[in-house]
Parts: sequence; structure tokens; C-alpha cells
Amino acid sequence: MRPFKDRSQAGELLAERLVELGYDQQPNLLVFGLPRGGVPVAFQVARRLGAPLEVWVVRKLGTPGHEELAMGAIASGGGRVLNQEIVDSLQISAQTIAAVEQQQLAELQRREQLYRGHRPFPDLRGKTVLLVDDGLATGATMKAAIAAARQKKPARLVVAVPVAPPDTVAEIQALVDEVVCLITPPFFQAVGLWYEHFPQTSDEEVLALLQAARPSGASARPVPFDAG
Repeated sequence: MRPFKDRSQAGELLAERLVELGYDQQPNLLVFGLPRGGVPVAFQVARRLGAPLEVWVVRKLGTPGHEELAMGAIASGGGRVLNQEIVDSLQISAQTIAAVEQQQLAELQRREQLYRGHRPFPDLRGKTVLLVDDGLATGATMKAAIAAARQKKPARLVVAVPVAPPDTVAEIQALVDEVVCLITPPFFQAVGLWYEHFPQTSDEEVLALLQAARPSGASARPVPFDAG
């Protein structure tokens, strides 16, 4: 038996752990899901904690020819990280990195426009920011989100995920105020192995969850996005 049935159930279990830690009593709490897969998890967390649900769009910079291997990541708001070990070992040129980054930036902006529409990015000053994903492998995309979030000066920055390998959790712990992770299997391999059902999350599912989490009457009419 895999520990999680699907992302929704993983979100419910993660939410219960966060309640045990008192996050349902935390004032000025904002929950950010990392699209796409982190949003179904974050939806359950935000609902249980009574907090607004937002998205922090991130894009992995895949290694050319081995796109599943992250050589870095970018995030809305200017977050950017590189895995220098991979870049150096594979001798990836600056020109190649720039080309991949430009391609992923276009997709990041498309998703930001689609998911956020006209809604301005929230002010994070004085807030507790909870960054949620369906799991961490290398942690590259989460590190990019953390870098972007730090620029907006939240009072407290927390990462919450259902599953991640111990070494990645340790790396993330050094970057934020707290990491909440339900299980840390030493033989990790991939996030999807810890779920019974792990289909790709669609844009339509993300939009439906964001709409369901909004106050009644909120509009989602798209307008030009300013990533700054």
C-alpha cells in the first residue's frame, strides 16, 4: 500500500498535521500551491486552515536531452536557482541555460496569466506564507519559490509537503523557518511512487480549485501580468 491515495487525500492528511502544529490559529496566513500538482494538495490545506489559497508559479529548467533532470528552476517574482553541480558535471553552457530559461519563462508567464487573471499578487509583508507542493525530489522548484518569496519579505516562510527525501528536507530547512513533511523515505526515487493515483494535474483542475477557493463573486477576467 502506498501511503497516499491521491493528492486530495494527501492534502487532507497534511492539513491535519498543520492543525496539530497550530497553523489553524495562525493569523495572517496565506497558502500557496505550486502548480500544477501542488494546487490540489494546497486546496485541502487552505480549506482546513481557513486561509486564502494562492498560486506560486514555478518552472523546472530541464537538462537538454534529459528534461526530467532539473538543472535549475524559476518562479514568479524573479526567483531563480541553478544546480551548479549538474551544470558543471554536464558542462552545460551559459547559452544553453539562457535558451531553456527563456522558453520556460514564456510558459511561466502564460500560467501566471491564466491562473491569476486580474488579481494582484498579495502583499506578503507581515504574513505567514505556506508553500505547498505534492512532494519534493531535488527541491529545485521549491527553492526557486522560496527565493522569490524571500524578496517579498514575509514575516514567516514555511514549506509543507506530503513526501520528500531526507536530504532534500534538510536542504529546504536551511532556507525557511519550518518544513512540515509527513514522510521522508530514505529510498525515495520519485514523488509519484508514493501515491496510488498520480495523474498529471490539468490547467482546468487548477482553475476549478482556485475558483472554488475564492469568495463568492470574485472574477477571473485575465489582464496583462506584471511579474515584478
